Amino acid sequence: MEGILAFFRDFLKEPALLMGLMAFVGLVALRKPAHKVMSGTLKPILGYLMLGAGADFIVSNLNPLGEMIQKGFNISGVIPNNEAIVSVAQKVLGVETMSILVVGLIANLVVARFTKFKYIFLTGHHSFFMACLLSAVLQTAGFEGWTLILIGGAFLGLISAILPAIGQKYTLKVTDGDEVAMGHFGSLAYYASAWIGGKVGNPDNSTEKMEIPEKWSFLRDTTISTALTMMVFYLIAAIASGSEFVATLSGGQNMILFALMSAMKFAVGVTVVYAGVRMILGDLLPAFQGIATKVIPDAIPAVDCAVFFTYAPTAVVIGFVSSFIGGVIGMLLLGVAGGVLIIPGLVPHFFCGATAGIYGNATGGKRGAAVGAFVNGLLITFIPALLLPVLGDLGFQNTTFGDFDFGIIGIAIGKLYEFLGSTGVIALLALLVIAVIVPSFMKTKSKVINNAYDDGEAM
Repeated sequence: MEGILAFFRDFLKEPALLMGLMAFVGLVALRKPAHKVMSGTLKPILGYLMLGAGADFIVSNLNPLGEMIQKGFNISGVIPNNEAIVSVAQKVLGVETMSILVVGLIANLVVARFTKFKYIFLTGHHSFFMACLLSAVLQTAGFEGWTLILIGGAFLGLISAILPAIGQKYTLKVTDGDEVAMGHFGSLAYYASAWIGGKVGNPDNSTEKMEIPEKWSFLRDTTISTALTMMVFYLIAAIASGSEFVATLSGGQNMILFALMSAMKFAVGVTVVYAGVRMILGDLLPAFQGIATKVIPDAIPAVDCAVFFTYAPTAVVIGFVSSFIGGVIGMLLLGVAGGVLIIPGLVPHFFCGATAGIYGNATGGKRGAAVGAFVNGLLITFIPALLLPVLGDLGFQNTTFGDFDFGIIGIAIGKLYEFLGSTGVIALLALLVIAVIVPSFMKTKSKVINNAYDDGEAM
């Protein structure tokens, strides 16, 4: 029995396999011939593995950059990192996390089938991270055993359907009507970026329409512009940290060469991500029509944030840089206030900052991308600091969850328990249940919450 549970746990943690399974079900529902079912199932899997390989390559080259920045500028504190905090939590909450993950996926499918929240959350590793957060905060709140698992699973299933819906009107602007949703637990910060973008800028001044003189036209190549931007980051960090320290990271390679090669490898990783995204979208969306028409009517896939990178590649670079600057300023403000220093984690600032830049650009063009991503950088600095005490003993491991939604969910549950006890947590869960049920009895323009799209405007 334990082996079967471990198999399901590992399966559900793999977004590539979840996408492949959904594509398979959709293609079978459309009664496609066997050879098209096979290729249509494999391509989203291979595309996501390509995306993951690119992301891993990016992370492996960002880590030494982070170490050089900490050494060169003498910074010490807490570095938000989802994988690190999850690895700590699994030592004491492994069974609970696995069980919440399974219950949460089932709850998400039930909500998608029977309500107007038709979003199916396909980013399995983020579902796993959220299950881990829920197991930690609910245990701190006094829940245990099956009560903890059922409440945690219900929370996971509900927020997996609700969070993509909240900002779907912005997501439709990003994708120009492609029916995918945001399936990443940094989403509330992305929607905030889009809202801010609409206040400070003009979508007609898109980052993708930037006028570049002929002699600088090579900057239109995303790989080249990303490489050049990152070369500046790496060279400054390497020079600040010194050749002796860089040698411990580079295996003795010349400091300047290591910085330049790392920057170019980073750019290659981004390019691999783009290639994987194109493969995913090319086959997942047509296959998903089978689920949307035959299995769960009007279902919409909620996918990883990196899937949106191809919609505005220039905004990716602007968003990363702006978010990182916001993180540095946020860290300095925490230091002045006497709080725990949250060191800007380059991984969340790249993936979340880039996505915030894309959303800000969709509503506010260049200015929206820069300002929205800057605010994202502040948010993913302050919120992890507030989350630390809510995590109890797990919060004293010099790490915490890095993405915005984790902090909001964890703080909400923790504070409700602090002021109202377990009744407050149950009340929050009841409110979420009501939130997904009530719209099903209301007449709306679309059969799916926040998915109306008319003449280029999200409704």
